[in-house]
Amino acid sequence: MRKITSEESVTTVADVLVSELEAWGITLYFGIPGSSSLPLVDAVRRNPNARYIVTRHEQTAAMAASAYNKFTGEIAVCLTIAGPGATNLATGLYDAKEDRASVLSLNGQVKAQYAGPGGIQEIDQDAFFRPVTVFNNTVADPAMAVKLLTRALRYAIVARGVAQLSIPNDIQAAPLDPAYCKRETCLPAVRVAPTDEAVGAAEAIDGATRPVILAGFGAMDAAGAVLDLAERIQAPIVTTFRAKGILPDDNEWIAGVHGELGTPHAWTLVQESDLVLACGASFSDLTGIPADKRAVQVDIDPLQLGKHPLVAAVWGDCAIALPRIVEEVRPREDRGVRQWLADRKREWFDRLDREADPEAVPIRPPYIMNVLSETLPEDAVISVDVGDNQWWFGRNFRMKRQRFAMSGYLGTMGFGLPGAIAAKLAYPDATVVCITGDGGFSMVMADFVTAVKYDLPIIAVVLNNRELAMIRQEQREANYPPYGIDLTNPDFAAFAGTCGATGIQVTRPQDLAGAVRKAVQMNAPVIIDVETDPKRFG
Repeated sequence: MRKITSEESVTTVADVLVSELEAWGITLYFGIPGSSSLPLVDAVRRNPNARYIVTRHEQTAAMAASAYNKFTGEIAVCLTIAGPGATNLATGLYDAKEDRASVLSLNGQVKAQYAGPGGIQEIDQDAFFRPVTVFNNTVADPAMAVKLLTRALRYAIVARGVAQLSIPNDIQAAPLDPAYCKRETCLPAVRVAPTDEAVGAAEAIDGATRPVILAGFGAMDAAGAVLDLAERIQAPIVTTFRAKGILPDDNEWIAGVHGELGTPHAWTLVQESDLVLACGASFSDLTGIPADKRAVQVDIDPLQLGKHPLVAAVWGDCAIALPRIVEEVRPREDRGVRQWLADRKREWFDRLDREADPEAVPIRPPYIMNVLSETLPEDAVISVDVGDNQWWFGRNFRMKRQRFAMSGYLGTMGFGLPGAIAAKLAYPDATVVCITGDGGFSMVMADFVTAVKYDLPIIAVVLNNRELAMIRQEQREANYPPYGIDLTNPDFAAFAGTCGATGIQVTRPQDLAGAVRKAVQMNAPVIIDVETDPKRFG
C-alpha cells in the first residue's frame, strides 16, 4: 500500500485554525518554530496566503506583532513554542497590552500538561499569560478549537489587547472536520458613536474663552475632524508624544508635543487655557496636563473617561464624535491665536536650527534630527526606539506626512528594529526607517539579519554614543554619578556587512545627509552608524 504523505493527510486542527485566521484576513505570523508547535507551523507552510516571519528571538516577534497593529490597526500572530518560547514573548506582549494593541499569540504546549517538576519546556501557560491578556485559554478538546480561536479574536479586537491560546501538540495534529466546528463572529468594525454626551461637550466648549485641543493617539485616524474643530473654535492643537504627526508640524494650528520634551508654546497654551478638549488622550504623567485643568474628554474607552476631573465626557470614537461636536459648537472669530502661535513656532524652529550645529564633532543629536527631517521622504514610516534617540526625535524631528510608532506606556528598549520590520511588511512600497540608539539596537540587533533574509529594505539609523545616555541624564537629575551606563559596541556598519546588508559609518556632520539619501535610494537593508554625543545640553 502506498504511504500517505503529509500533503495528502487528513485536515487537522492546525489546518483549520490557519484557514480560519485567513478567513478573518489574518495571514502574517511572527515567531520561532519548535517541537510543540510543529503542526501549526506546517499548516502555515501549506497555506498559500500565510507568511511566517521567523525571528531570532521571540521578543522581536511579539514587538513586531504589536507594532503591526499600531501602524495598521490589523492583527498579526505570534506563533511560538511552549515554555521558553512563550516566556520570551512577555516583553513584546506587555508592550501591546499597555498601548492597547490587538495581538493574537498562538503557543504550542506539550502533550502532558502541568505534570509537575521535570517536564521539559512545560510551564503553566494559562497562569503565565493571565496578567497580560484580555483572553487566555488552552485548547483541550479539538472540537472547541475554532470556537476558542474566534472568541480570542473577538476579545483582541473589541478589547484592544492580547489574546492567547495554548494548543498542545497532539491537539494541533488531531483530525478535525471544519464543517462541524462552532464559531463566534465579530462586527466588521468596532466603533462607538456618542449619544447626547456631545451636547454637554459643546456647551462646555462654547463657555470657554481660551480652549486648547489635546490630540492623543486615539485621534490619529481622525486628523481631519480634529483640524475642523480647531478651525471652527479657533483653538490651537497640542499633542501627546504618540500623536506627534497627527498633522504636519507646519500646520498653522499645531503647537507641538506637550510634556517634558514638548515645545514651550504648547506648555504656555495649556497653562493659560480655561479648557482642555482631550481627543483620544489618556492624561499620562508624561503628557503633563495639570491636574486642576478643566477638561472635556472624548474617548472610545469608557474607563479612560474621568481619569482626569471632567467638565464633560463623550464616550465615542473620535472619528464619529468630533464631527458631531463640530456641528454643535458655535464658530468663533479669529482672536489672534494663529498669529501668536505662528510667531512662537518661528522662534522655536529658529532655536532648533541653532541647536543643530553643523560643525560639532561628535555629531550632535539635534543636527541628526535636523538632517533626518530634511532628507527623509514626506511619507516615510518611522519606528522609534526608547532612549535618548526617542527624546531627541520627540523634541527636534519635524513631522510632515510621516507616520511613526513607538513603545509608549511600557517604554521598552529594543522596539525600534522589530517595529521597522513590521512597518515594511505592512507598507512594502514606503521608505521605512528605524531611529534607535546603540543600547536599544544592540538588544535586538540579531534580528537585523531577519530583514536581510526576507528582503525587507529598512534603514536603521543608530545614534552611537557608547553609553545609555538617557540613564546618564536620569542619574544626573537624581544627583547620582554616572555608573553602569558605558557600552562596548561592535562596529555596527561592519555588522551590517556580515549580515549581507550595507553599513555606512558617519563620523562627520557633513557626511550625514548624503548617507541618508544613499540609504533611501538603495532600497535595501542598511545600517547608518552615526557617532554622536551622549550629552544633551552643555
